[in-house]
Amino acid sequence: MLLDYNQKLSIFESFPELERKSVSLGRVNFQYPGSAADKKTIVYHLHPNGNGYVYAKGIEGYEADPKGMVNIRDFSEEELRTLLKKAIFALSPEGVYEKETADGNDHERWVTPSGRQELEIIYDNELWNVYAGDQLDGTFRTYKEAVEYLVEEGFIKK
Repeated sequence: MLLDYNQKLSIFESFPELERKSVSLGRVNFQYPGSAADKKTIVYHLHPNGNGYVYAKGIEGYEADPKGMVNIRDFSEEELRTLLKKAIFALSPEGVYEKETADGNDHERWVTPSGRQELEIIYDNELWNVYAGDQLDGTFRTYKEAVEYLVEEGFIKK
């Protein structure tokens, strides 16, 4: 059974982490002020006809559009609650940390194929630092950039 506008609205309102924001044409957004990411809007343009979107970029099991949105028109109550919980977690400080640190891993060792040289990637203060012993070799904004650097330099994950 499809949920109507009021049913979806009451589901969204049952999440105390979310704040309702009215927008044009009777549509409603819900924002997550506690988001650790730049993204704050989790529910986008819930329309009186029951159509709307939930931000689910990078959440496994959902096919998001280029903006990271998933259409929720045909979602059941259980599906909608599950997606909202995952979306809130993904933007929470814990979720952002987990994503930024490759599933919670914030320290890795990389070696040359011969094993003669070793570097470490360490996540520190929202940056990825690459160390050769005690010497800082490079600083990167994302894990992906640090890994690309190490691969270009001929290192493999230990």
